[in-house]
Amino acid sequence: MEKKRLYKTEGPYKMICGVCGGVAEYFDIDPTLVRVIWVIAAFMGSFGFWAYVICAAIMPKKSDVYPGY
Repeated sequence: MEKKRLYKTEGPYKMICGVCGGVAEYFDIDPTLVRVIWVIAAFMGSFGFWAYVICAAIMPKKSDVYPGY
């Protein structure tokens, strides 16, 4: 069994940087739900915003994790 990897999406689930789409694929949930949760976290304090910025900077793209995608 192949180990799951966290990455930014590059396909139809990508909106800004692909972070929410990648998190949604990793946990196998709807990307819209992840986006809503992330926006709520951003409005409740600066943690959500900074977490997104950090994830966008350090998470690899899907094509980097799975060459040939």
